[in-house]
Formats: sequence, structure tokens, C-alpha cells
Amino acid sequence: MANNIEVKELLDAGVHFGHLTRRWDPNMAPYIYMERNGIHIINLYKTAAKIDEASEALKKIAASGRKILFVATKKQAKEIVAEKAAKANQPYITERWPGGMLTNFVTIRKAVKKMAAIDRMKKDGTFNTLSKKERLQVDRLRAKLEKNLGSISDMTRLPGALFVVDITREHIAVKEAQKLNIPIFAMVDTNSDPRQVQYVIPANDDASKSIDKVMTYVSDAVIEGLSERKATKEAPKKDAPAKAKADAPAAPAKVEATVEAPVTEAAKQEEE
Repeated sequence: MANNIEVKELLDAGVHFGHLTRRWDPNMAPYIYMERNGIHIINLYKTAAKIDEASEALKKIAASGRKILFVATKKQAKEIVAEKAAKANQPYITERWPGGMLTNFVTIRKAVKKMAAIDRMKKDGTFNTLSKKERLQVDRLRAKLEKNLGSISDMTRLPGALFVVDITREHIAVKEAQKLNIPIFAMVDTNSDPRQVQYVIPANDDASKSIDKVMTYVSDAVIEGLSERKATKEAPKKDAPAKAKADAPAAPAKVEATVEAPVTEAAKQEEE
């Protein structure tokens, strides 16, 4: 994976641009290369190494069958994160973070089930028996649930990890994950505290090009992990017929009986 991460590509995408020096978080000092025109410049060699480290970890989580929840509610990240997460078949939150999304997951699941119940009503014809006013209310409720929870409708249990774009903006999501000991992966800019997350990717989290570039590496790693999981699942099925053949009991060897000719009385006399 490390060989695929080109520092020049990160440079072209503007991943190295940090915030104004007066807005920096001192804990980001190890990842800052220099200051230019009052702006901190991120060390892209460290960014590349951190992307590689995070990608390997995410690949393992995806291969284990656990979901990775992507979180990005800022305008310039919404569409990119939604597209990349959907491509990797992972849940995502790009609208307002629902309070208690992780810490009160049971209640969130109830809301998702309510959404599924409305869909069933529309399929079996129950929806058409309602009055016009009731139908309108149900439609509004369904639209609201879809907007906030549509992307997590298939998430039946807590995610195996959280990937966040801008931990300062998504501080509620970060705190909930910390409380439940869920590993946090994040794009961390120079104005944020990297100590809050386990897997830090020092990068510009404001520019869409930068977000797109990092998300591409991350989503590709997740897809790779899913492919490995699929291959592992299919392997036993292919090997089963051959294994069954190998384990089958061997056919009994053909035993040829040796029949001795009867000794006649005359022969006995000759021997004597």
C-alpha cells in the first residue's frame, strides 16, 4: 500500500496546507514541516506514512466483517464521503450527527425499524388506506428519517471503527466513540488535537481536493479488505469437493486367495 501513496499527488491535491499559525494546536507540532506566509505546512512524508498505517488497519477491520462508519457533515466533504463510503459499501453520516448515535444505538435502531415499517406499509397497500393528512405526515417522517439515518439502515450493530473528517467539528461523534472504545481514524488539520484519535492522518480537511485524495486511498483499502474476506469465504467452498475426495476411505485392496492343490494318497506314498 505504501508504494501506491505518492507524495507528489498529495502535494498537487493541497493536502499540505494547514491553518493559520495563530489557530494551531501545539500537539500537531510533530506533523508540521514549516510555516509559510502565516500558514502551517504539513509534512507530507508523515502524511503518506500515516495514510499507509491507517489503510492497513482499515483493511483488516473490513476483512473481519465489521463496518466502518464514515462521518463528515461539513459542506465540502459531504458528497465526497458519501460517494466513497457507498462505493466501499460502508455506512456514513453526512447530515447532522444524531446525538446518541453510538451511545444510544438501541434507540437509533428503533428509528431505522420505523422507517422499514413505513416501507412495508407502502408495499402491502396499508399506506393507501390512510387519510390524505396521515399519508402526508408519514411521508414527511419517512423523508426525515431517510435524510438522517438512511445510510445506516443496514448497520445492525455498532461499527468496528469510525472515520472522521475534521474532529473539531465532529467532536460529539469522537466523544461517543471514545466512550465505547471504538477505534477512531481521522483527517486531522493543524487546528485540532491529534491525541483524541488512534489513527491520525495529518491533512488539510477543508479543501475538497485534499479530502477526495485521502478518501480515495482509504476507501480503496476498505474495498481491498472486503475482497480478501470474499476470497477467504469462497476458498473453502472450492476446496470442499477436493478435500472430501481426499478424506474418503480408500477402497479395500483386492486379496487374491491362494488355493493349494489337494494332496492325493498316491502322492503321499511316493514321498514316503
